[in-house]
Amino acid sequence: MRLPLLVLLAVVLVTALPAAPASARSDQRMIFEAPRELRSDDAKLRNETLDEIRGMGVGWLRLVMYFNDVAPRRDSRSVPSGDQTDPDYYDWTIFDRVIEEADRRGFRILLTISGPVPRWATAGARDHVTRPSPTRFGRFAEAVAKRYGRVVDAWSVWNEPNHPAFLQPQWTGRGRNREATSARLYRKLFQAAERGLRRGGSGRAPILIGETAPRGTGKVVHPITFLRRTLCLDSRWRRARGCGRLRADGWAHHAYTTRLGPYFVPPNQNDVTIGVLSRLTSALDRAGRAGAIRMGMPIWLTEFGIQSLPDPVIGVPESTQAEYRAIAERVAYRNRRVVAFSQYLMRDDFPRPGGTPHLRYGGFESGLRHSDGRKKVAYDAFPIPLAAIEGRTKTTLWGVVRPASGATTVTIEYRNRGSSRWRRLKAKRTNSLGGWETTTSKRSGREYRVVWTAPDGRRLEGPRTRVHRAP
Repeated sequence: MRLPLLVLLAVVLVTALPAAPASARSDQRMIFEAPRELRSDDAKLRNETLDEIRGMGVGWLRLVMYFNDVAPRRDSRSVPSGDQTDPDYYDWTIFDRVIEEADRRGFRILLTISGPVPRWATAGARDHVTRPSPTRFGRFAEAVAKRYGRVVDAWSVWNEPNHPAFLQPQWTGRGRNREATSARLYRKLFQAAERGLRRGGSGRAPILIGETAPRGTGKVVHPITFLRRTLCLDSRWRRARGCGRLRADGWAHHAYTTRLGPYFVPPNQNDVTIGVLSRLTSALDRAGRAGAIRMGMPIWLTEFGIQSLPDPVIGVPESTQAEYRAIAERVAYRNRRVVAFSQYLMRDDFPRPGGTPHLRYGGFESGLRHSDGRKKVAYDAFPIPLAAIEGRTKTTLWGVVRPASGATTVTIEYRNRGSSRWRRLKAKRTNSLGGWETTTSKRSGREYRVVWTAPDGRRLEGPRTRVHRAP
């Protein structure tokens, strides 16, 4: 039985546009992902979190639906009887409730369908990620679209298919004969899913390809390598005969960086972190010219966050997390090909019991709250992010008033080194979606913050923000 949900309008994608000042940007979506809370059986926690996210001015949610989440007898080697394209074949409980609760609040939904898959949907039925069946995944996609096609605003196919946690094998062969096998597998999975979604009634909602992890290793395929091989392009970006153009509406990517910050440049040219998005736009342009995808394909940054302490490997102090996150958002905001940015996690992952800090905090500490629910500095910064970038003669201040429903005015304050007193620098009018940018003279050691008063009298006060130097 279908859910009694309202019909949502499909998304109109924005392709490459002429360069414009950052403060004029008005079309970029902000997507929030909070799986720990939104997948919870605790209805109070789910609804409180949805209200919290909505109150921060976010209009989109990303939900990842692993085939395993809803499939019958996921650990069975034999295929359960029944019609795999029929929604009644699956258990949608987790997603029915959160989508209905989100719809009541006016959220738009990006739904990523992905592996791991049930064992019976793989070649050999040895595990849940090795050589998934495109045919069975396509049937699953059709059933999902039949269930949610009227309420999902954008679709994406497979979470980090260039990572072995979600798809195997990643590589086969050795030396010169080494092949990024995961890309070849993913192409078939994407094609099957795209056809299944359209058969099931996905309508005009965009279907995204990619969802790639940012960096490669000996076990993870580098995202540009993965893109090229998925699209049947050789090292000179020539398309192989027999490989047609893929019907995709955007490339989804997870542009995580390291503790070195948003301007970090990975030494491998096939990696793409937030500071080198031009590598991805260039690759998409070359693929478009080769006829492998549409020209000017937009980029959706569907998963992103800055890890904070207590992560001992890539975690940064809480104040730095807030600053880095704002700078990263500014990078995305100024790139006309990027139509969506995101925040991954409301609360950090639970630490693992015992062991060294490296083992205890091996998950994600990119939340706006600690795992126990305590707010981080980034929590107060998220609704009104502020980036302070030092240039040769000026400091550029950039931000967004996310909860604003139209043009509004923010107050920028400063505090000099050694002082505890905040002083008014200036007031700044935003664009229609809350974006603003201004400059001020350079002052060594000066800190800034943003203060905004909502029409209902609610006062938001951002944390202190230090100045960072752009490369």
